[in-house]
Amino acid sequence: MSDTSGNVVLVRGLTKSYGATTVLKGVDFSVARGEVHALLGGNGAGKSTMIRIITGAASKNDGDVRFFDSNGRERSEAEGRAKVAVVHQELALLPHMTVAENIALPHHRKGTRLFKRSVAAMRAFEALRMIDEEFAATSLHRLVGSLTLHEGQMVEIARALSSGAELILLDEPTANLTALETERLFAVLRKLTRENGLSVVFVSHRMKEIRQIANVCTIIRDGRTVVDRQTINELSDVAIVEKMGQVAASHPEEFARPSARVLDATAERDSITLQEQGFTLELRPGTILGVAGAPSGPAALIASLTGAARTKRWTVARAGWSGRLQSPRKAARLGAGYITGDRSHKGILHSLPIIDNIMASRRIVRGTAIAGGSEGAECFELLKALKVKAASVWDLPNTLSGGTQQKLLIARWLGIPSRLLVLEEPTRGVDIGTKREIYQLIRQMAASGTVIVWWSTENVELLEVCDRIVAFDTEGRCAGVLEQDVFSEEKLVTLTGMAA
Repeated sequence: MSDTSGNVVLVRGLTKSYGATTVLKGVDFSVARGEVHALLGGNGAGKSTMIRIITGAASKNDGDVRFFDSNGRERSEAEGRAKVAVVHQELALLPHMTVAENIALPHHRKGTRLFKRSVAAMRAFEALRMIDEEFAATSLHRLVGSLTLHEGQMVEIARALSSGAELILLDEPTANLTALETERLFAVLRKLTRENGLSVVFVSHRMKEIRQIANVCTIIRDGRTVVDRQTINELSDVAIVEKMGQVAASHPEEFARPSARVLDATAERDSITLQEQGFTLELRPGTILGVAGAPSGPAALIASLTGAARTKRWTVARAGWSGRLQSPRKAARLGAGYITGDRSHKGILHSLPIIDNIMASRRIVRGTAIAGGSEGAECFELLKALKVKAASVWDLPNTLSGGTQQKLLIARWLGIPSRLLVLEEPTRGVDIGTKREIYQLIRQMAASGTVIVWWSTENVELLEVCDRIVAFDTEGRCAGVLEQDVFSEEKLVTLTGMAA
């Protein structure tokens, strides 16, 4: 593309290597002013690396990154990057500070500059009113820790606008949102692109949402651009997935539920019974129980199942277990595992190498703190089973893509004789191919007799994977249980009050 008119950023022939590993192999990418541009690709395709180079967080080996103002004049790299902001799925807000203070932070990077609350409030109000005037009028002095996820994202976007951003890169922005909050976010983005000429790069693996919000798409595969600025409606979902190099659709024989659960003479003894006031649910070995609904209800259940609950709202009964698992450590040693979808804050041990991340659960279960002589080989076999490519088990996890890091969390519990495995959004932010691999792994664990409890905000995922689904309403109360023979999205929406 030789014509640069209308572009905010233009990337051509971008290359990047880390040691012997080449991540980008000549990527092309451009974003026009006032558009929502979907950036697509599987985990490890190179999306995050390209974004880091555009924002200046990483250096390039070769290629061009050019920025332009609203008149089409080229800016310096420093000027251009000052007009770019990234909003990650894990919000970078300070919960103990107010909305106004969080928005004003980029303007006070120097410690010698005085912080004036009145100026901060005015600046925050002007940025927020572009998004939501009512929220701007009522929330400036609220602590960020009291906000919903959607409100927090509005604060992040307002902070970007306040800093003068003309291009916002949204990385999996809907991963933690309900369907209603997602639609509110999309309404904000449509307004900003239409009225303010803001450009948005939207990174997501959710095809339905991509079609709802994006105008055009670029697809990166294995460090190369395979689709450059194509109108989203010109590509079918199957074509997009194939261009990404993923499995276009599941094959029934490949992903079918196990035909037989482990229901021998020990099944009744090994069953797990969940009880809340007025509600009892028995889970026999091999059951995959889906959990649907707004976070408060599922979170209370998960806390009880993992030994993290501070109240006795739920009891968890099984032969050899007390009515309440006392701590996460005791729960793990009794055979209750836990995989979080919040890999950044609750999952990955960022300062420790891959081997320590994978072997963490084994060390707790076995009561060991020091790496054993056989751990290297054991770790290597787990990586091989999960198709994880790593130069060394001693590399840090940040050398891997987000979806691959999620596989490390699953590897922690592979091969451990677990009675119960609790999954909290385990496929959040991973590509379609990796999702399918995770589904298959979980079904294999269930087939071996493990009880699986799976919370997801994607109803379609629960309907595909689970045998039964317990639904919670918007107040966090148990609204009912669906058996597999009556599964439907409509019934889940009715019970939970949420669409997904």
